[in-house]
Amino acid sequence: MEDTKMALSNHIVELRKRLIISVAAVTACSLISFIFSDQLIAYFTQHAGELVFLSPPEAFMTAIKVSAFVGLVLALPVVISQFWLFVLPALKRSERITFYIVIPSSIILFYAGVAFCFYLVLPTAVRFLVDFAGPSLTAMFTLREYIAFMLRLLIPFGLVFELPLMTCLLIRLRLITADGLRRSRKYALVLIFITAAILTPPDIATQVMLALPIVLLFEISVLLAWLIRPRR
Repeated sequence: MEDTKMALSNHIVELRKRLIISVAAVTACSLISFIFSDQLIAYFTQHAGELVFLSPPEAFMTAIKVSAFVGLVLALPVVISQFWLFVLPALKRSERITFYIVIPSSIILFYAGVAFCFYLVLPTAVRFLVDFAGPSLTAMFTLREYIAFMLRLLIPFGLVFELPLMTCLLIRLRLITADGLRRSRKYALVLIFITAAILTPPDIATQVMLALPIVLLFEISVLLAWLIRPRR
């Protein structure tokens, strides 16, 4: 009983250590980002044209929000590595090799999803929505609403791009099968469009722009599942 308490106490101490390092990394990166918040906001809003703000603290609060987001993105390698370092002692040697591949892959895929959204999906969505309003209306976005719109797209895209990696991991752990993925394709398509409707702003254009890459990633996941399926 005493050994169990000591083991639990050691786990709690180790978890506390990993959380402190992660929070410190995010905080440090956010503070550094805040110094360059003007440049970051100008970069993020390059597709929006001229923006306005409607209340005195809006620009300041938006700068904090942007700095926190950039800080989290910059500190993501540290946060993920701290999580896996906490889990690592409980894994077998073969499982550790798998996770040494999973850690950098998950970071790269998240960055790829964010970049894909920012450079392709976001300007396309803004252009479509502005043109849809017609020539009789003039677009005038507030800073807060545009940044919120952008973040509601960037974060889901970053997470969605993890789908092939998660599929490979679940296949290796024998929690899902390639045949099971193929049989569930029609249900997955319905779930994808429902998920896209929940994660994105309430307009069809951005929902479709999120749903289509997810469908493509799902098909890639099915192919990967078939290629790496465990042989008898």
